[in-house]
Amino acid sequence: MTAPRPRTSTREPEELGRRLTAWLDRRLPGARVTGTSVPGSNGMSSETLLFDIEHPDAPVRGCALRLAADPAAYTVFPAYDMPRQHRVMSLVAEHTDLPVPRVLWLEEDPAPLGSPFFVMARAEGRVPPDVMPYTYEGNWLHSATDAERAELQEASISLLARLHDQFPVKEAEFLLPAGQGSPLRRHVDAQRAYYAWVVEGLARSPLLERAFDRLEELWPADEGEPVLNWGDARIGNVVYDGFRPAAVLDWEMAACAPREVDLGWTVYLHRFFQDLTVGFGQPGLPDFLRREDLERRYAELTGHTPRDMEFHTLYAALRHGIVMLRIAYRQAYFGEVEVPADPDGLILHHDSLAAMVQGTYW
Repeated sequence: MTAPRPRTSTREPEELGRRLTAWLDRRLPGARVTGTSVPGSNGMSSETLLFDIEHPDAPVRGCALRLAADPAAYTVFPAYDMPRQHRVMSLVAEHTDLPVPRVLWLEEDPAPLGSPFFVMARAEGRVPPDVMPYTYEGNWLHSATDAERAELQEASISLLARLHDQFPVKEAEFLLPAGQGSPLRRHVDAQRAYYAWVVEGLARSPLLERAFDRLEELWPADEGEPVLNWGDARIGNVVYDGFRPAAVLDWEMAACAPREVDLGWTVYLHRFFQDLTVGFGQPGLPDFLRREDLERRYAELTGHTPRDMEFHTLYAALRHGIVMLRIAYRQAYFGEVEVPADPDGLILHHDSLAAMVQGTYW
């Protein structure tokens, strides 16, 4: 039996629209918010509201509001730093040629909508779906030709290569977590702290803890220089015009870390969907976004040959596992699922993560 889709918000779009109109009227007197809607794939971290602005002098068609998660909704992450996201997007637009949505306003005061937020221009196009995943039959990407998917794959890995090469690393250092050690060590330490927060007062995950131990055994001898990481680097966070990127979204996990942290996430998140699809009896897209193809093309575009990818794909699967565990505990909090005796069963990809820990996945 399939578990119900987890609750994504405790807020009402209509009420948000009314409060947003009141906020906007102080900036654009006479403005009115219309056409408010929540996208079908609205996430469980930051929330998104789509709307237009009616104004006698300067109507604005196509806005998107990113709102920090509702503190009452058992949040997926411990903090939502909207000014940080706003700053990252502004800097990426300034320093690279990536199609980042234009940011319009930042509101740090939680009073107007209940949490800080920013407003950006909305990009038109289509996004590879997460539910059901694009690897399943019946969506535009699965139905595309091999040549069209190859075009999308090439354009998408180019986004990562250009971001890493074009963005000045000094401008990314504000993203380094507090602490000691290299950027990679700080990144992993921050994930350990996140895991500790997820399991505080709850059952711990033996599998995730074994994965942390395995990371130490595989730790790169040469970590490589840090770059700006997109953070949630996957095609499900890109709006495509045809098969070309029109907008790069979701910068809340941006980091200053080695290139392979981003690349490992790109590789693994596709594998997550592909493995899930095969597990349900469909072939998925076995020739799309293959690890060897992404690594080869990234090296051709940047001159940097990815290394220690067993470490970095395991790290991506581990990070995703922590998020999955938090989401499952969140579902239990809302009475949507029951927590089993073995908490590892709450991690949807526990078999593939266990194989990575054992060194048998690839």
